[in-house]
Amino acid sequence: MTAAWVSGSTRARALLSRGLGPRRARRLAACGSCAEAVAVLARSSYGHDVRPGQSLADAQWAVLATLLWHLRVLAGWLPREGGEMMRLIARWFEIANVDELMCRLSGRPAEPEFVLGSLATTWPRLRRCRSLTEIRATLAASPWGDPGGAARREIQLGMRLSWAERLAATLPPAARGWVAGATALLVARERHAERRELPAGAGDRSRALLGPDALAAASVADMTPRLPSSARWALLEVDDPSGLWTAERRWWRRVEDDGRALLAGSAFSAGPVLGAVAVLAADARRVRAALELAARGGGGDVLL
Repeated sequence: MTAAWVSGSTRARALLSRGLGPRRARRLAACGSCAEAVAVLARSSYGHDVRPGQSLADAQWAVLATLLWHLRVLAGWLPREGGEMMRLIARWFEIANVDELMCRLSGRPAEPEFVLGSLATTWPRLRRCRSLTEIRATLAASPWGDPGGAARREIQLGMRLSWAERLAATLPPAARGWVAGATALLVARERHAERRELPAGAGDRSRALLGPDALAAASVADMTPRLPSSARWALLEVDDPSGLWTAERRWWRRVEDDGRALLAGSAFSAGPVLGAVAVLAADARRVRAALELAARGGGGDVLL
């Protein structure tokens, strides 16, 4: 234990007060319009980036930008290995930035980029790319590795599965089930909901994470018993692709519950820090759902 871990763990626990929580998220969802909900949210801790008058899409983006800001602040309190863990976790935002960059390159509307600062892995170089071929080459020469192709889907899947590989190899054991479960959901959605076979590179990474039997399954129901135990929980009781949305809710519920369990420990280490990130990420997802429900006229279930 070092003084930096003590400071970081203490800061991580303090950051929990920056979330909205289920009760306040339910009240946000009950607002009668998006404008009302955004005005309410702008007066909360999410007001770091949420502003009155924003559209639904802008406010939902701002919720994630606020989450990223919390990660950046937290990383500054951690020792070097903690900062590396936060940079790895923040790769989600780099993936989102690349998704939007590919939209801009194709002439489609795109959301603003997330400001990663010191949590960037390769984004300063990626943002200068002017073609999908350049994006692939830049990724291949970086810690992301070669996504396996220069098509948009190959890049998207390659980055997500590369991230999963690194998370599975790096995060504490308590969080590795999150990675395995998320990978199972991604593969099930691609192969059985979208009915698209995985590109070669993505298939190789998925087999390494889930095993070859899971990738050979003919249906979601057939895939579940073939998964390793670390991933099987995510697809339990899902008989067909229409049930994958409930599986995603279950995934987020477990992440938040596990995160709170990590925070309940007395250790000053990576555990409480990871727990705080999990709880804050789940809160941001819930708040985004509450905004959408308010935009539809209010009401509905935003609980995980």
